[in-house]
Amino acid sequence: MFRRRPADNSEDLLVRLGSLTARARELAETQRSRVELAVALQRDMLPSDLPSFPGARLAVRYEPANHGLNVGGDWYDAFSLPGGQIGMSIGDVQGHNIEAAAFMGQVRVALRALASVTGDPGELLGRTNDLLISLGADLFATCTFLRLDPAAGTLECARAGHIPYIWATTDGRSGIDDSEGGPPLGVLRGVDYPATRHRLTADGVFVLLTDGVVEGPSLHVDEGLDRVTRLAGITAVAGLDVDALATAVMKLAATVGHEDDAAVLVVGHDGGPARSAAEE
Repeated sequence: MFRRRPADNSEDLLVRLGSLTARARELAETQRSRVELAVALQRDMLPSDLPSFPGARLAVRYEPANHGLNVGGDWYDAFSLPGGQIGMSIGDVQGHNIEAAAFMGQVRVALRALASVTGDPGELLGRTNDLLISLGADLFATCTFLRLDPAAGTLECARAGHIPYIWATTDGRSGIDDSEGGPPLGVLRGVDYPATRHRLTADGVFVLLTDGVVEGPSLHVDEGLDRVTRLAGITAVAGLDVDALATAVMKLAATVGHEDDAAVLVVGHDGGPARSAAEE
């Protein structure tokens, strides 16, 4: 009986280890390339600059989740509507991959396109929802859409499964939007999304955000929203600018205990016709 020499066994083992190492490096490089592609896709689909509007000041902060393949589909947007009105959206696509990032682009473009047909936030979300379902996508998205009219001092809002926005005014009032919402976009056809209308009667701020900012293993969403509300209240009363508030809110994302997309859109507004209340 002949036995293979130990040296041969060692050589085979080294060859196998070399092959496995090369394969691992190849997979790691492929994974890194996919992450870089998804992050680039995300950033290219988001607005590079926010427009300027009379009577309003905007600031945004955005950090994509890029740990492993954990790349999501959070987005923000702001654009002009007829009559000096402002359309604003923020949202979050289900999933954390390239498909989620691509679907995010579809949702954002659909909202912009359909806003030229109807500016009513509820109808806009309803039409966007039906359009996404007709495309046959397997993903869904949560979203908040606001229509602000700085000259008239009015704000209209509709939500599709998304966390509420936060408001604060210079007279010391602040709160979390409690308006009724509908289901996420892309789930059920023919859904009605209720829209609520508020009259703005004092200067103040709105904070739109995604759940990656205020929710995670180390922070319950209610506590996170309360912290942002306090920050917004301090900013409004102290007369700080919207960039300072956006930066402060984004720092909160570091405390949630997980790695997720985080987006914040802060809107500072001048009050409408002079009154003493903040909202009705």
